[in-house]
Amino acid sequence: MLKIICLFLLSLTLCPFSFADEQTRALVEAAMERTRQSVIYNGAYFKIDYPNGDVPANVGVCTDVVIRSYRRLGIDLQRLVHEDMRDHFAEYPARRIWNQTRTDRNIDHRRVPNLQTFFTRKGKLLPVSQQGRDYQPGDLVTWMLPGNLPHIGIVVDQFSADGKRPLIVHNVGAGPQLEDVLFRYPITGRYRYALDESL
Repeated sequence: MLKIICLFLLSLTLCPFSFADEQTRALVEAAMERTRQSVIYNGAYFKIDYPNGDVPANVGVCTDVVIRSYRRLGIDLQRLVHEDMRDHFAEYPARRIWNQTRTDRNIDHRRVPNLQTFFTRKGKLLPVSQQGRDYQPGDLVTWMLPGNLPHIGIVVDQFSADGKRPLIVHNVGAGPQLEDVLFRYPITGRYRYALDESL
């Protein structure tokens, strides 16, 4: 019996993480890397390349933290959101909120309500909890800021000083920051997204 247990433990050390685990780890690392970049908060409309387009590297908003973090994993949210909006435009809030009649590859993926729709459709919509430990690294959380401003950030694997809340990488105006803000604003959604649907 001891031999079987030892072989099992050895297999755990030799077997690589599943793709989903590796992707989550890579997403958290990419989000943390964003906090080391100098970015001026700027939500202006930019005409950008497609696919893999990006606004100038020294500017960005909350959604750009998410977009750029996923891009480090080879996941182009600009293309993915555009393609899903193109094929299912009525499912997105673009007409209701911005009076759009068609997609716009320059801005659609940079809008929090569109990302919420995309992550609900193509990822996992998770329960919102008031218990910090329920939030896992790689989770995407959305909030409503004062003034009815939607916001988004990425849960990472570090915790608040009291150990009760995971920290968030987000950009609320001062560039990408690592902060204890999980319950600072009303939470409007919690999502998990990976190309591996088993995540």
